[in-house]
Amino acid sequence: MRIIYLGTPSFAAIPLEALARDGRYELVGVVTQPDRPAGRSGRPQPSPVKRRVAELGLDIPVLEPETLRDPEAVAQIAALRPDVGVVAAYGEILRKNVLAIPPLGYVNIHPSLLPRHRGPTPVAGAILAGDTETGVTIMRLDARMDSGPIIAQQRVPLAPDARTPALTEALFRLGAEMLVDTLARYASGEIAPTPQDDSRATYTALLKKADGLISWDAPAVQIERMTRAYDPWPAAWTTWQGQQLKIIAANVQPDWAGAAPPGTIFDREGGVWVVTGSGALELLRVQPAGKRPLAAAEWRRGLRRIEGAQLGD
Repeated sequence: MRIIYLGTPSFAAIPLEALARDGRYELVGVVTQPDRPAGRSGRPQPSPVKRRVAELGLDIPVLEPETLRDPEAVAQIAALRPDVGVVAAYGEILRKNVLAIPPLGYVNIHPSLLPRHRGPTPVAGAILAGDTETGVTIMRLDARMDSGPIIAQQRVPLAPDARTPALTEALFRLGAEMLVDTLARYASGEIAPTPQDDSRATYTALLKKADGLISWDAPAVQIERMTRAYDPWPAAWTTWQGQQLKIIAANVQPDWAGAAPPGTIFDREGGVWVVTGSGALELLRVQPAGKRPLAAAEWRRGLRRIEGAQLGD
Protein backbone atom coordinates (compact mmCIF):
# COMPACT_ATOMS: atom_id res chain seq x y z
CA MET A 1 0.00 0.00 0.00
CA ARG A 2 1.54 3.28 -1.15
CA ILE A 3 1.28 5.92 1.57
CA ILE A 4 1.85 9.68 1.58
CA TYR A 5 2.42 10.88 5.16
CA LEU A 6 1.60 14.38 6.41
CA GLY A 7 2.84 15.48 9.83
CA THR A 8 5.06 18.00 11.57
CA PRO A 9 5.66 17.94 15.39
CA SER A 10 7.61 15.37 17.40
CA PHE A 11 4.63 13.20 18.32
CA ALA A 12 3.71 12.94 14.62
CA ALA A 13 7.01 11.11 14.07
CA ILE A 14 5.71 8.16 16.13
CA PRO A 15 3.14 6.87 13.58
CA LEU A 16 5.59 7.65 10.77
CA GLU A 17 8.11 5.25 12.29
CA ALA A 18 5.44 2.59 12.87
CA LEU A 19 4.50 2.68 9.18
CA ALA A 20 8.13 2.65 8.07
CA ARG A 21 8.80 -0.52 10.08
CA ASP A 22 5.71 -2.40 8.85
CA GLY A 23 6.33 -4.35 5.67
CA ARG A 24 2.71 -4.07 4.54
CA TYR A 25 3.16 -0.38 3.82
CA GLU A 26 5.36 1.63 1.48
CA LEU A 27 6.00 5.25 2.32
CA VAL A 28 6.31 7.08 -1.00
CA GLY A 29 6.66 10.60 0.39
CA VAL A 30 6.30 12.88 3.40
CA VAL A 31 4.73 16.33 3.56
CA THR A 32 5.71 18.55 6.48
CA GLN A 33 5.94 22.21 7.38
CA PRO A 34 9.01 24.10 6.10
CA ASP A 35 12.07 24.71 8.27
CA ARG A 36 11.29 27.41 10.85
CA PRO A 37 13.52 29.63 13.00
CA ALA A 38 14.03 28.09 16.44
CA GLY A 39 16.18 28.43 19.54
CA ARG A 40 18.28 31.38 20.62
CA SER A 41 20.13 31.47 17.31
CA GLY A 42 16.93 31.87 15.33
CA ARG A 43 18.33 29.62 12.64
CA PRO A 44 15.86 27.63 10.54
CA GLN A 45 15.37 24.13 11.92
CA PRO A 46 13.73 21.13 10.23
CA SER A 47 10.48 19.81 11.62
CA PRO A 48 10.73 16.75 13.90
CA VAL A 49 9.05 14.64 11.20
CA LYS A 50 11.63 15.71 8.62
CA ARG A 51 14.44 14.85 11.04
CA ARG A 52 12.92 11.44 11.72
CA VAL A 53 12.81 10.64 8.00
CA ALA A 54 16.57 11.20 7.88
CA GLU A 55 17.19 9.22 11.08
CA LEU A 56 15.26 6.26 9.69
CA GLY A 57 17.28 6.42 6.48
CA LEU A 58 14.17 6.69 4.33
CA ASP A 59 15.03 7.47 0.71
CA ILE A 60 11.77 9.25 -0.09
CA PRO A 61 10.80 12.77 -1.11
CA VAL A 62 10.14 15.23 1.71
CA LEU A 63 7.87 18.03 0.50
CA GLU A 64 7.82 21.28 2.48
CA PRO A 65 5.31 23.63 0.84
CA GLU A 66 4.36 26.84 2.61
CA THR A 67 0.77 25.86 1.86
CA LEU A 68 -1.07 23.08 0.08
CA ARG A 69 -2.96 25.78 -1.77
CA ASP A 70 0.09 25.83 -4.04
CA PRO A 71 -0.81 23.97 -7.28
CA GLU A 72 2.78 22.78 -7.65
CA ALA A 73 2.66 21.09 -4.23
CA VAL A 74 -0.62 19.40 -5.14
CA ALA A 75 0.89 18.16 -8.39
CA GLN A 76 3.93 16.79 -6.53
CA ILE A 77 1.69 14.77 -4.20
CA ALA A 78 -0.35 13.45 -7.13
CA ALA A 79 2.83 12.41 -8.95
CA LEU A 80 3.71 10.08 -6.05
CA ARG A 81 0.54 8.05 -6.80
CA PRO A 82 -0.40 7.28 -3.19
CA ASP A 83 -3.11 4.74 -2.45
CA VAL A 84 -3.89 6.47 0.83
CA GLY A 85 -2.74 9.44 2.87
CA VAL A 86 -2.05 9.45 6.61
CA VAL A 87 -2.28 12.74 8.50
CA ALA A 88 -1.00 13.37 12.03
CA ALA A 89 -0.90 17.02 13.15
CA TYR A 90 0.28 18.36 9.82
CA GLY A 91 -0.81 21.93 10.50
CA GLU A 92 -3.17 22.72 7.62
CA ILE A 93 -6.70 21.68 6.68
CA LEU A 94 -6.67 19.79 3.38
CA ARG A 95 -8.74 21.17 0.55
CA LYS A 96 -10.91 19.06 -1.75
CA ASN A 97 -8.35 18.88 -4.57
CA VAL A 98 -5.80 17.40 -2.16
CA LEU A 99 -8.33 15.06 -0.55
CA ALA A 100 -9.24 13.68 -3.98
CA ILE A 101 -5.72 12.45 -4.82
CA PRO A 102 -5.48 9.05 -3.06
CA PRO A 103 -8.19 6.53 -4.03
CA LEU A 104 -8.63 5.60 -0.35
CA GLY A 105 -8.58 9.21 0.84
CA TYR A 106 -6.72 10.40 3.93
CA VAL A 107 -6.75 8.72 7.32
CA ASN A 108 -6.21 10.97 10.34
CA ILE A 109 -5.03 10.19 13.88
CA HIS A 110 -6.89 12.43 16.33
CA PRO A 111 -6.09 12.23 20.07
CA SER A 112 -9.65 12.49 21.41
CA LEU A 113 -12.91 10.59 21.42
CA LEU A 114 -14.49 12.27 18.43
CA PRO A 115 -16.85 14.01 18.02
CA ARG A 116 -15.70 15.38 21.40
CA HIS A 117 -12.82 17.87 21.24
CA ARG A 118 -12.57 18.48 17.51
CA GLY A 119 -9.92 20.99 16.50
CA PRO A 120 -6.20 21.62 17.05
CA THR A 121 -5.86 21.23 20.86
CA PRO A 122 -7.88 18.16 21.87
CA VAL A 123 -5.54 16.95 24.63
CA ALA A 124 -5.54 20.29 26.42
CA GLY A 125 -9.30 20.45 25.86
CA ALA A 126 -9.89 17.12 27.59
CA ILE A 127 -7.76 18.10 30.60
CA LEU A 128 -9.44 21.50 30.92
CA ALA A 129 -12.88 19.90 30.75
CA GLY A 130 -12.05 17.54 33.60
CA ASP A 131 -12.80 14.48 31.44
CA THR A 132 -12.29 11.14 33.15
CA GLU A 133 -11.50 9.33 29.91
CA THR A 134 -9.97 10.16 26.58
CA GLY A 135 -8.68 8.13 23.67
CA VAL A 136 -7.70 8.05 20.03
CA THR A 137 -9.83 8.18 16.92
CA ILE A 138 -8.76 7.02 13.47
CA MET A 139 -11.02 8.69 10.94
CA ARG A 140 -11.27 9.46 7.25
CA LEU A 141 -10.81 13.15 6.52
CA ASP A 142 -13.44 15.18 4.79
CA ALA A 143 -13.55 18.87 3.86
CA ARG A 144 -14.60 19.96 7.38
CA MET A 145 -12.51 19.99 10.54
CA ASP A 146 -12.34 16.57 12.23
CA SER A 147 -15.84 15.67 11.09
CA GLY A 148 -15.11 12.66 8.89
CA PRO A 149 -16.39 9.13 9.50
CA ILE A 150 -14.71 7.04 12.20
CA ILE A 151 -12.64 4.00 11.20
CA ALA A 152 -11.50 2.98 14.69
CA GLN A 153 -11.61 4.38 18.21
CA GLN A 154 -10.10 3.32 21.52
CA ARG A 155 -10.86 4.69 24.98
CA VAL A 156 -8.38 5.07 27.84
CA PRO A 157 -8.73 6.52 31.35
CA LEU A 158 -7.61 10.12 31.75
CA ALA A 159 -5.54 10.32 34.93
CA PRO A 160 -6.35 13.24 37.27
CA ASP A 161 -2.70 14.36 37.16
CA ALA A 162 -2.29 14.07 33.36
CA ARG A 163 -0.26 16.79 31.64
CA THR A 164 -0.48 17.66 27.95
CA PRO A 165 3.03 16.62 26.74
CA ALA A 166 3.12 13.12 28.25
CA LEU A 167 -0.53 12.42 27.48
CA THR A 168 -0.13 13.55 23.86
CA GLU A 169 2.83 11.22 23.36
CA ALA A 170 1.00 8.31 24.97
CA LEU A 171 -2.05 8.85 22.77
CA PHE A 172 0.01 9.02 19.59
CA ARG A 173 1.81 5.81 20.54
CA LEU A 174 -1.58 4.18 20.95
CA GLY A 175 -2.68 5.79 17.68
CA ALA A 176 0.34 4.36 15.86
CA GLU A 177 -0.54 0.85 17.05
CA MET A 178 -4.15 1.33 15.98
CA LEU A 179 -3.10 2.75 12.61
CA VAL A 180 -0.95 -0.15 11.43
CA ASP A 181 -3.63 -2.59 12.56
CA THR A 182 -6.65 -0.88 11.01
CA LEU A 183 -5.20 0.65 7.83
CA ALA A 184 -4.92 -2.66 5.99
CA ARG A 185 -8.39 -3.74 7.13
CA TYR A 186 -9.82 -0.39 6.06
CA ALA A 187 -8.20 -0.70 2.63
CA SER A 188 -9.58 -4.21 2.14
CA GLY A 189 -13.10 -3.07 2.95
CA GLU A 190 -13.24 -5.06 6.19
CA ILE A 191 -13.96 -1.84 8.15
CA ALA A 192 -16.82 0.43 7.15
CA PRO A 193 -16.30 3.97 8.50
CA THR A 194 -19.09 5.17 10.82
CA PRO A 195 -20.42 8.75 10.49
CA GLN A 196 -19.96 11.02 13.50
CA ASP A 197 -22.90 12.44 15.41
CA ASP A 198 -22.44 16.16 14.79
CA SER A 199 -24.95 17.02 17.52
CA ARG A 200 -22.46 15.75 20.13
CA ALA A 201 -19.49 17.69 18.78
CA THR A 202 -17.38 20.00 20.93
CA TYR A 203 -14.52 22.15 19.64
CA THR A 204 -11.07 23.34 20.63
CA ALA A 205 -9.08 26.27 19.24
CA LEU A 206 -5.47 27.22 18.72
CA LEU A 207 -3.97 28.38 21.99
CA LYS A 208 -2.93 31.98 22.54
CA LYS A 209 -0.67 33.46 25.18
CA ALA A 210 -3.68 35.14 26.79
CA ASP A 211 -5.38 31.77 27.32
CA GLY A 212 -2.91 31.00 30.09
CA LEU A 213 -3.65 34.14 32.12
CA ILE A 214 -5.20 33.03 35.40
CA SER A 215 -8.36 34.67 36.65
CA TRP A 216 -8.26 34.13 40.40
CA ASP A 217 -12.06 34.50 40.43
CA ALA A 218 -12.20 31.07 38.76
CA PRO A 219 -12.54 27.90 40.89
CA ALA A 220 -9.32 26.39 42.20
CA VAL A 221 -10.05 23.13 40.40
CA GLN A 222 -10.19 24.93 37.03
CA ILE A 223 -6.95 26.82 37.64
CA GLU A 224 -5.18 23.59 38.58
CA ARG A 225 -6.35 22.03 35.32
CA MET A 226 -4.85 24.99 33.46
CA THR A 227 -1.42 24.23 34.94
CA ARG A 228 -1.54 20.77 33.35
CA ALA A 229 -3.40 21.56 30.12
CA TYR A 230 -1.24 24.56 29.18
CA ASP A 231 2.09 22.79 29.77
CA PRO A 232 4.48 23.83 28.26
CA TRP A 233 2.77 26.66 26.36
CA PRO A 234 1.18 29.09 26.97
CA ALA A 235 1.54 27.93 30.60
CA ALA A 236 -0.81 28.99 33.39
CA TRP A 237 0.48 32.35 34.50
CA THR A 238 -0.27 35.33 36.67
CA THR A 239 1.63 38.47 37.64
CA TRP A 240 3.64 39.21 40.76
CA GLN A 241 4.98 42.71 41.34
CA GLY A 242 4.37 43.55 37.70
CA GLN A 243 6.18 40.52 36.25
CA GLN A 244 4.97 37.19 34.94
CA LEU A 245 4.86 34.24 37.32
CA LYS A 246 4.13 30.80 35.85
CA ILE A 247 2.24 28.34 38.03
CA ILE A 248 3.61 24.98 36.90
CA ALA A 249 2.02 22.65 39.47
CA ALA A 250 -0.56 23.08 42.20
CA ASN A 251 -2.90 21.28 44.60
CA VAL A 252 -6.57 22.05 45.16
CA GLN A 253 -8.45 22.50 48.43
CA PRO A 254 -11.99 22.78 47.06
CA ASP A 255 -13.72 23.20 50.43
CA TRP A 256 -11.59 26.06 51.74
CA ALA A 257 -13.53 29.24 52.47
CA GLY A 258 -12.27 32.59 53.70
CA ALA A 259 -12.99 36.29 53.63
CA ALA A 260 -9.94 37.41 51.62
CA PRO A 261 -10.46 38.37 47.96
CA PRO A 262 -9.38 35.99 45.16
CA GLY A 263 -5.67 36.18 44.38
CA THR A 264 -4.66 36.73 48.01
CA ILE A 265 -1.62 34.73 49.18
CA PHE A 266 -1.65 33.06 52.58
CA ASP A 267 0.53 30.60 54.52
CA ARG A 268 -0.91 27.30 55.64
CA GLU A 269 1.05 24.41 57.16
CA GLY A 270 4.24 25.65 55.53
CA GLY A 271 2.72 25.85 52.07
CA VAL A 272 2.05 28.79 49.75
CA TRP A 273 -1.68 29.10 49.14
CA VAL A 274 -3.84 31.42 47.04
CA VAL A 275 -7.50 32.31 47.49
CA THR A 276 -9.63 31.59 44.41
CA GLY A 277 -13.24 32.15 43.45
CA SER A 278 -14.08 28.74 44.91
CA GLY A 279 -11.64 26.94 47.20
CA ALA A 280 -7.93 27.54 47.57
CA LEU A 281 -4.90 26.59 45.49
CA GLU A 282 -1.60 25.43 46.95
CA LEU A 283 1.31 26.44 44.73
CA LEU A 284 3.80 23.58 44.36
CA ARG A 285 6.09 24.69 41.54
CA VAL A 286 6.47 28.10 39.94
CA GLN A 287 8.72 29.96 37.52
CA PRO A 288 9.37 33.67 38.01
CA ALA A 289 10.13 35.78 34.94
CA GLY A 290 13.65 35.18 33.65
CA LYS A 291 14.41 32.44 36.18
CA ARG A 292 14.38 28.66 36.38
CA PRO A 293 11.40 26.68 37.66
CA LEU A 294 11.56 26.06 41.40
CA ALA A 295 9.51 24.79 44.32
CA ALA A 296 6.98 27.35 45.50
CA ALA A 297 8.39 27.10 49.05
CA GLU A 298 11.84 28.04 47.70
CA TRP A 299 10.35 30.99 45.82
CA ARG A 300 8.59 32.03 49.02
CA ARG A 301 11.81 31.94 51.06
CA GLY A 302 13.46 34.36 48.66
CA LEU A 303 10.86 37.04 49.31
CA ARG A 304 9.95 39.29 52.17
CA ARG A 305 6.66 38.71 53.94
CA ILE A 306 3.99 38.02 51.36
CA GLU A 307 1.11 36.98 53.63
CA GLY A 308 -1.92 38.92 52.37
CA ALA A 309 -0.19 40.07 49.17
CA GLN A 310 -2.07 39.84 45.90
CA LEU A 311 -1.28 37.85 42.74
CA GLY A 312 -2.48 39.23 39.45
CA ASP A 313 -2.00 42.85 40.58
